[in-house]
Amino acid sequence: MTAVLAVDLGKTGCRAAVWTEGAREPRSSREVPGTPGLASPEGALAAETAVRDAADAALQDAAVERLRAVCVGAAGAAAAPDAACELAQRLLDTMPTEEVAVTSDAVTAHAGALGGDAGVVLAAGTGAVTVAAAEGAFALVDGWGPWLGDEGSGAWIGLAGLRAALRAHDGRGAETALRTAAIDQYGALERLPATVSQGGNPARSAAAFAPAVSRAAACGDSTAADIMRAAAIALADAVFAAVRRIGGGPVPVAVTGGLIHLGAPLLDPLTAALTASDHVLELRSPLGDPLDGARLLALRSSGPHEPFVTRLRHR
Repeated sequence: MTAVLAVDLGKTGCRAAVWTEGAREPRSSREVPGTPGLASPEGALAAETAVRDAADAALQDAAVERLRAVCVGAAGAAAAPDAACELAQRLLDTMPTEEVAVTSDAVTAHAGALGGDAGVVLAAGTGAVTVAAAEGAFALVDGWGPWLGDEGSGAWIGLAGLRAALRAHDGRGAETALRTAAIDQYGALERLPATVSQGGNPARSAAAFAPAVSRAAACGDSTAADIMRAAAIALADAVFAAVRRIGGGPVPVAVTGGLIHLGAPLLDPLTAALTASDHVLELRSPLGDPLDGARLLALRSSGPHEPFVTRLRHR
């Protein structure tokens, strides 16, 4: 039985799915917690552990003993190519596969959302990066991680909401429903810095507050609404920068990632910003998700994404 393993490794979760040849749906899938990213200290080792935990369970469920290829879309791969290569080698050495490909989760999100075709994909979850691909051109915009970039991401929204809660707590800022929401979710605000840092993945901890910010905005809290609008503008600006990088038009644009589940408080201002642009954009619904993109790249080693894929094979 010919099969491939596709993995979507983010900072919140790690999903693995096994597809057999010709199947439209995966034969099995599993999810385990994510990792801080390949760019973090010991990032490749942590990534290998998460991938193997999810993959081993998925392979057992699928009753598959040998794989044609494995493709992992991993957060941080673009910023840490050496770690991406290390992860690929670790997986090639320890997994029952002929080939391993490792790339950014933004690249697999692009491939999945547009079916491997040209265009721009905004991938927004715990982090945020925009990917542009066209004939002879490929560009990544943002994706610089929670401390230097990822503007408009779940971590960015969550951190902005928590900062607003602390300002209200101190008396430095306006009273906001976010203060009560932060207490409900994290406990005493005096211990918030330590609470967010617990578990070694503060970006994931902060991103967990993004839904509360969205709910507060939907209920009319002006501070929360301002945060959501600022996030939407930051994400739209990344799309515009990506469109300028590849040129031409009209440009297909798809938005994917967990942030779309925040709903109208984010999507309404984001859609308004994109449709009001001077750029000629074709807003499209994603054809698939990053797992679909990883499956596509596992099976295809040509196309606009290949320069950003680390691909190793047994000799």
